[in-house]
Amino acid sequence: MYGYLLLLTICSTAGLHVWRTLFDNFAVNVVNLDGFHIGFIQSVRELPGFLSLLVVYVLLIVKEHRLSALSVLILGIGVALTGLIPSFYGLIFTTLVMSFGFHYFETTNQSLTLQYFDKRTSPIVFGRLRSFAAATNVMCGLIVVILAPHLEYHQFYLLFGITIAMASVWALTRNPVDPKLPRQRKEMVFRRRYWLFYSLTFMSGARRQIFIAFAVFLLVKKFNFSVSEIAILFLLNNVVTFIVSPYIGKWIVRFGECRVLSVEYLSLIVIFICYGLVESRYLALFLYIADNLFFNFSIGIRTFFQKIADPQDIAPSMAVGFTINHVAAVFLPALGGMLWLIDYRFVFFTGALLSFLSLLLVLIIPSQLRLTKQSDNIP
Repeated sequence: MYGYLLLLTICSTAGLHVWRTLFDNFAVNVVNLDGFHIGFIQSVRELPGFLSLLVVYVLLIVKEHRLSALSVLILGIGVALTGLIPSFYGLIFTTLVMSFGFHYFETTNQSLTLQYFDKRTSPIVFGRLRSFAAATNVMCGLIVVILAPHLEYHQFYLLFGITIAMASVWALTRNPVDPKLPRQRKEMVFRRRYWLFYSLTFMSGARRQIFIAFAVFLLVKKFNFSVSEIAILFLLNNVVTFIVSPYIGKWIVRFGECRVLSVEYLSLIVIFICYGLVESRYLALFLYIADNLFFNFSIGIRTFFQKIADPQDIAPSMAVGFTINHVAAVFLPALGGMLWLIDYRFVFFTGALLSFLSLLLVLIIPSQLRLTKQSDNIP
């Protein structure tokens, strides 16, 4: 299963990275879209994440490991078609196809990792998969740079899309299933005792939206970072993630989720406050890299859930959790945009407040684990 998920993770990461790398230039230079169109398409891109809870019903007719491969196949088809339908509505369609594939794979990827690897191994597996994903981003970025003078946009999309689709078709012929594992429930699961997992997941999604929507915008708007500088920044981020991610899993095993997540949110409080006050472009660069690094600590939320969950609840709960994670995507970017018009610092101070609230929730983890252990010991 590890090799199976590793292959699909590399394919999924490559597809999304190439799509994002080329998208803005393709949309502006070929399709002639303006800011309104771009914003609308980016909102559409988040819709499949919000609908990830529907994975539960898809699993009624498709086995979970096959759904993972099918999702990556759909992602590959969406990427391949992107350059062949160069219009606003064409991009809406291909973005939806690509995004459904990506988000449904991420849901099943998290679920299968928690099912197939025990509580001491899953953090390490999550860390390694993130490390390989970062290495994939670096390689794809270099390939795009090397081939850019020689290929048109539609050729790029076809090359990567078809390659990803072929790899996922091969994965569909594999059967990495362990029949001894507990069967997953095939209905929606909401349990009161999972409230802390739901809360941490929602807060993590809210923090992620501020980072995605406004951190790079700050670098460009206030500090005049060029396209090449942003590209180099993304490259540095992926190199750092590649190096550090395997250690994050080991830290979770050694120190526990509470300590690791506390370090994350304490650091984020400082980072978001500094975002609002920074006047040095080099310090802003450091803040962005640190912000991206600490985002990887969020795997502790999933490994915490593994410790409190019924084994049969993992697949439906990951689907519900992915939807909860994307709830903030519906309203937070628009709210942040309004705050930016008043004073951009309010956006990042809001991020600091969200991080503080997350820290308070993280401090409840030990008591939640004790309650779970006590209930497990009751005959």
